[in-house]
Amino acid sequence: MRWAGLVECGPVLDVACGAGRHARLFAERGLEVVAVDREPQSIPGVRFVQADLEADGRWPFGDERFAAIVATNYLHRPLFAQLEAALADGGVLIYETFMVGNEKYGRPSNPAFLLQPGELLQAFRGLTPLGFEQGYVETPKPAMIQRLCARRGHMGRARIAP
Repeated sequence: MRWAGLVECGPVLDVACGAGRHARLFAERGLEVVAVDREPQSIPGVRFVQADLEADGRWPFGDERFAAIVATNYLHRPLFAQLEAALADGGVLIYETFMVGNEKYGRPSNPAFLLQPGELLQAFRGLTPLGFEQGYVETPKPAMIQRLCARRGHMGRARIAP
């Protein structure tokens, strides 16, 4: 939510949208939103694309570019380069998911689905970080997470937290 205000125009891509809470947030702000998930969803005011981004091995959006991309609680490392490439000039990436240490608090606990320290910063090094956080959070449930907000281009001021 803190970084959502940086997204001023669409289209916004909600990756692995689930029930669409982020897609709804941006659609309610009047932005064009595209949501993708392997399970069918019906999200008012949102263009939904059903695709299994892991099993299909293909990017369903071709050369389409997005003013913002949001991914939360989802990790499929082979998508990192595609997400960065799909971000338009000046576009904003907001990414949050679990990292090592989360196994103490529940799922996911498989190391394949847990980021290493600083991994999001490294994975999206072609973007300008606007904010980065990693470590323990209490809400919405105890977990170890990483958060990155980054922009394609050199606008804004970086805020990197330990």
